[in-house]
Amino acid sequence: MRVATDIGGTFTDLVYVDQQGKIGVAKSHTTPPNFEQGVLDVISVSGIGTEQLETFIHGTTVIINALTERKGVKTGLITTKGFRDVLEIARGNRPDLFNIQYEKPAPFVPRYLRQEVEERLNYKGEVIQPLHKERIEEIVSYFKNEKVEAIAVSYLHSYSNPVHEMETVKLIQEIWPEVAVTASYEVTREWREYERTSTTVLNSYVKPIASSYVDRLENKLKEIGNKSNKYIMQSNGGTTTFEQSKQTPINMVESGPVAGIYGSAILGKILGEENIIAFDIGGTTAKCSLIDKGEVKVTTEYNIERTDRTAGYPIKVPVVDIVEIGNGGGSIAWIDDGGSLRVGPQSAGALPGPIAYGKGGTEPTTTDANLVVGRLSPGNFDSNVDMERVKGAIHEKIASHFETSVDEAALGIIRIANSNMLNALKLISVRKGYDPRDFALVAFGGGGSMHAPALAKELGVSKVIVPVAASVFSAWGMLMTDLRHDYIQTYIRRVEAINYSEFNDILTRQEKEAFAQYETEGVKEENVLFSRYVDLRYVGQEHTVKVPVPNGEMNHESMQRVIQEFHQTHERLYTFKLEESPTEIVNLHLIALGSVKKPELARIESNGLSVEDALKEVRPVLYEENGWINTKVYDRAKLNPEAKIAGPAIVEEPTASTVVYPGQTVTVDVYGNLIIEMGV
Repeated sequence: MRVATDIGGTFTDLVYVDQQGKIGVAKSHTTPPNFEQGVLDVISVSGIGTEQLETFIHGTTVIINALTERKGVKTGLITTKGFRDVLEIARGNRPDLFNIQYEKPAPFVPRYLRQEVEERLNYKGEVIQPLHKERIEEIVSYFKNEKVEAIAVSYLHSYSNPVHEMETVKLIQEIWPEVAVTASYEVTREWREYERTSTTVLNSYVKPIASSYVDRLENKLKEIGNKSNKYIMQSNGGTTTFEQSKQTPINMVESGPVAGIYGSAILGKILGEENIIAFDIGGTTAKCSLIDKGEVKVTTEYNIERTDRTAGYPIKVPVVDIVEIGNGGGSIAWIDDGGSLRVGPQSAGALPGPIAYGKGGTEPTTTDANLVVGRLSPGNFDSNVDMERVKGAIHEKIASHFETSVDEAALGIIRIANSNMLNALKLISVRKGYDPRDFALVAFGGGGSMHAPALAKELGVSKVIVPVAASVFSAWGMLMTDLRHDYIQTYIRRVEAINYSEFNDILTRQEKEAFAQYETEGVKEENVLFSRYVDLRYVGQEHTVKVPVPNGEMNHESMQRVIQEFHQTHERLYTFKLEESPTEIVNLHLIALGSVKKPELARIESNGLSVEDALKEVRPVLYEENGWINTKVYDRAKLNPEAKIAGPAIVEEPTASTVVYPGQTVTVDVYGNLIIEMGV
């Protein structure tokens, strides 16, 4: 049995799949700051026996929380002489160009903990000045006195040759074996001095936190008799071992969210839908990503805390391209200084949570609003809901300000939340040159199926897919993943001047490194699959385009086919191509997948019940354009394959509610997924 657990801001989810493809799910409340307890709780709630577990996969928010909440450890930086202030200088391409009061983000390492050492390589990786080893000893002594808990090492041009970083790490470990150390070559071999240094620092900053968390989780699992293979979800859409995750925890920065994106791609292939917009609404955030022709977009241009006002902090590791906004079920509705209604990004979280949870929440949230308009049922909560208290809070905090009814105020909260989510969906589709009409929307998370049908109407998407176990779909996505490692090497060469012997040697070296890595993780060589890419650009450009490279030895003819693919991709992304202009390689990128056996999706069997047998109740529901309508509510578990329902309707399950608008129809497919057609 394969089991996956995913820690969210409000709930910790669990999905298991047995050898017959049968899916089981469970949810329990997230338990900050002891997140591992939430994992044990949800395993207990699921009722599965630990002796049944063969594979355990985990997604966590521990890393992103430690970064955004500044709960990492005191970190020191060792860098090349003259580059002490690279974190301070950062980049000039700030997002808010005309803000004369703009301030750069404060570095995670203060200046007094950024120390320089004499050493130098050129861009080819050739040693110009040897490493001053005595200076390393002085710096380590200084860091000890300052009670530093982690050290980052980032030297100029070490992406080309890490020899000095290796020597430095070896010295530090000999002098001070207890301290956590990260060298830049361990997390990225891609150029860009500022981005590479930032990534190295952030990895060191969270390394002790990650190590402590993974150790606690592993010990807790051992206590309950779990002896399964254990993996952690990475931001690149693959998994890695517990041990490796402790060395490069920065690869887990978007550990949980990316699993749902990857799961959407897998589900799309099963259903014959290669063009997918994955849409995940949880308790705290809404996340979306576009999958074009079955390909999940992965980027190394990722930033945490980047907004329209601040540049954030770059993390140059492969991360699935996601747009994330602070709008979820727990997002708080509030009135700003201008008197306008806002929803999010503040969230009620798991504690105290929405008012409906009865755990001390006092601020109205999106969940509370959906209750008032009838899209959620009070009987579907795991505790008694005080509806008068919910309505009273919306009246006091929102409705009275606008001198309107509680119903209209609740609908206003939903409209604002939907508007925020629609903007995010446009960012990954329309604004990147994609026509949403060519895509299906896969909606998951606790609130995905409740908001997606309305958003699909606005966006022009013709089909919404609500998967089985939608509220825990990110955990389901983890069950379908392979082990994954990315090997990126900066290699700046004009295409017409490539030395193909050197080029092929680098590709071969990357593959050997991948085989060696997987050998330590117990993956056989025949189960390792490679995908190769190059980042190309026109000479003189800043940005690059990632283009696939065929396996095997490269030569002039095969490279010309790659260049033609580059021209076509560039035209699709940027509306033009310059076929007469010279091209340049910037990076070589090898994706190495360690293939593992995955369960097949089981078809559901008919239970002999009619659609009307699945009817739970009829209740009034408030719709944006139609007002209050008496709406049939169905139990999803009782719906058979090919069951078809015309909207308005609601399909309920214990952890989610699917709203089907007037004019829309919903059909159950052979796997139990809900397929919502928009109609005319």
